[in-house]
Amino acid sequence: MKLSPYLFLDGQAEAAISLYQRVLGAEVTVLMRFRDNPEPNPMVPPGSEEKIMHAELRLGTDTLLLSDGMAQGKPRFEGSALSITVTDPAEAARIFAAMGEGGRVQMPLGPTFFARSFGMVADRFGVSWMILAA
Repeated sequence: MKLSPYLFLDGQAEAAISLYQRVLGAEVTVLMRFRDNPEPNPMVPPGSEEKIMHAELRLGTDTLLLSDGMAQGKPRFEGSALSITVTDPAEAARIFAAMGEGGRVQMPLGPTFFARSFGMVADRFGVSWMILAA
């Protein structure tokens, strides 16, 4: 069994992919746009042909899946977070700062009883990230 998080970014998937490539070194392994679907989907809003129907990003040995979904507005992410563990506190600080640009710090990055560095930040798309330097 494999578990992969799937983010529906409601029209902002392309920008999220760019951010995750730049900050996390994500590699795009699959990218399909709505125009690539051979069967028209009546649920897709007109003008969304260039939006991302499905994408897969490789981050190390893990996979993050994402889509523009219905591409109708601002996505909402509640009750979940993605967790990244690195070994270097400086790398944790770099990732935390970059993910927080245009986003919101939920818990400042700093030492804790369980990690050399830990913090929580929502990126500009509203996705919550827990950054930990073990």
